[in-house]
Amino acid sequence: MAFLLFVAAAVLSVIGMATDNDTLFDVSWLIWLLGLLLALHAWRQHRKYGTPERLAASAEGGDLRALRSIALIAKIGGDLDEAERLFRLGVDRKDPESMWEMGRLVEDRDGLAASEPWFRMAAEHGHFFAKRFFRPGHALNMNGDNPL
Repeated sequence: MAFLLFVAAAVLSVIGMATDNDTLFDVSWLIWLLGLLLALHAWRQHRKYGTPERLAASAEGGDLRALRSIALIAKIGGDLDEAERLFRLGVDRKDPESMWEMGRLVEDRDGLAASEPWFRMAAEHGHFFAKRFFRPGHALNMNGDNPL
């Protein structure tokens, strides 16, 4: 998003300077500022945990994003049992992202049909991509008789 704001600000700056339009030039400065603030916020969020120890402490403290991160690290590392255990902790706390990731884990292991309950649970809790699976003609509702 910050990148798009920077592009828009650059375009407005060039147009404002080329047409000698002070209003466009002033607006471009505001968009540059918003882009910079958004980029700083994203950088701070990216550096939120900093070390694996802080990530683990955040997960133990109830941070669902940290819990999912550790589960994804376990999944990437091939420890599917640990990943499943951690995703289930997130599911127990009603985290739609953990439900989605649990569905993806089960799909990789056992196929799409076995993952349907997890994707349905994620969709019922508002997960955008999981909802798309149940639209008529999509992966889990091909003929339209398996809606949410």
